[in-house]
Amino acid sequence: MQHRHSSHRRHRWKQAILAGMGGVVTVAILAGLQPVGWPLLLGSFGSSLVLLLGFPESGFSKAGRVIGAHTMCVAVGLLALHGLGDAWWSEALAVGASIALMLGFRLVHPPAGSNPLIVFAVKAEWSFLLFPTLAGSVMLVLMAAFWRRGWMTQSVHGPAHRVKASR
Repeated sequence: MQHRHSSHRRHRWKQAILAGMGGVVTVAILAGLQPVGWPLLLGSFGSSLVLLLGFPESGFSKAGRVIGAHTMCVAVGLLALHGLGDAWWSEALAVGASIALMLGFRLVHPPAGSNPLIVFAVKAEWSFLLFPTLAGSVMLVLMAAFWRRGWMTQSVHGPAHRVKASR
């Protein structure tokens, strides 16, 4: 029989709180740059931070996948919106195409799957591809990496520590 010690629970909560604080700092900095003309926030970045800070070792958290998938899915949304028009079926097609392309290119970052919906919701222009998408996702990855290296000792769900129960 194996038991988890309360120290492991405390460690998990410490890491969870540090990840949450990293989310606060990252979003605060990115949001703070918006008034100076640098829109760097996208709605799907919140769930990206959950992966980047809570599950950094996951394949979904690799920098190339985060940046590539966000950029690709916004591009698909923009192509559909401006090429096919603002219709329910073009929005649905953009989401389906984004899923297929992420899987086909092995560039999967699940939060990016919502980007075509965001593109249609805000009626985005082509500049949306650079700001907030590309620039914001690069900043997101860099800031999350900086936070993890500076403050977090391991993943929130890091290596499981198992201790044999005394008899």
